[in-house]
Amino acid sequence: MRRINLALQGGGAHGAFTWGVLDRLLDEEDLEIAAISGTSAGALNGAAFKSGMAQGGREGARATMRALWERVGRGAYDGLPDVPGLPPTAEWMRAFFYPFDYAARLAETVMPVTPADIAAQVFSPYDWGPLWKNPLEPAVLALDIDNVCADAGPQLFVAATNVHTGKVRVFSGAQVTHQALLASACLPTFFRAVEVAGEFYWDGGYSANPALHPLYDPALPDDVVIVSLNPQYRPEVPQTSQEIMNRINEVSFNAALLRDLRAIAFVKRLIAEGHVTKGAMKDVLVHFIADDRLMRELSVRTKVSPTPDLIERLFRSGRRAAGRFLRAHGQDLNKTATVDLAAMFS
Repeated sequence: MRRINLALQGGGAHGAFTWGVLDRLLDEEDLEIAAISGTSAGALNGAAFKSGMAQGGREGARATMRALWERVGRGAYDGLPDVPGLPPTAEWMRAFFYPFDYAARLAETVMPVTPADIAAQVFSPYDWGPLWKNPLEPAVLALDIDNVCADAGPQLFVAATNVHTGKVRVFSGAQVTHQALLASACLPTFFRAVEVAGEFYWDGGYSANPALHPLYDPALPDDVVIVSLNPQYRPEVPQTSQEIMNRINEVSFNAALLRDLRAIAFVKRLIAEGHVTKGAMKDVLVHFIADDRLMRELSVRTKVSPTPDLIERLFRSGRRAAGRFLRAHGQDLNKTATVDLAAMFS
């Protein structure tokens, strides 16, 4: 039995790619997921995976993840009016855009509003008063939290960023509540800060995307398979304002991961050179599942536009990417790393 840990990046609607990866990994009967560390969409995928596994094994995990993304795709707030400038299939954002629509209807004008406008922080989610609702809440509340926190199945770690201190908070075990999951996925330009036990939190991607240190536990396997949603390399230099903001978003949400990978590379070098006694520090075996070519075609706008077509495309791409990884490196799991960290940071 091959045992691995999963580290799942956040990336909004692009998290459907991770759903596809997990769905494909479930095909491997001799592959056990020992632990999952997730941020934002990665946290939601991890929670759905664990909840389903606790309830119905591999098929339960498949069904729970599909149900999660179907809820996101078909929309949490059916019945709200169409919003000028917003594709009608992007139902889940309607509650957030409703104040724009209301103002436009009062003025009898057409007011083109897109997710990119909000991403530019023209308005704050606090501006809407009682009209504001968290559009992710229905999908998150549908998860059986008892199964998410169950002892059975993989250990689950969920990262969020403390608004007050800027530090990462990793929730685990019974701490992984619905509020903790919402906190992990709380982009502050879209959602109001989420309160957990008297502290307020934003998206975990600002401080850990995802958090790797919980996976260094000696009881867990050495292998960490990172499912990446943010391309690390773009050949072109961004020039338009949208391209610049998109690349800033990618760089920001990769920064914490690159910091952690650099630390792993440093420890591996110390071990290889004999400066650290073997077994004193974990010799992490890093692997990546990604489709940077696809992600470079997408943008920060598609991250907040989870249309059914996009979700299905990402799901299928995730399955293919996981299949490519398994064909190329499945035999390397529990034996050797498939990412050359030394070369990455040379």
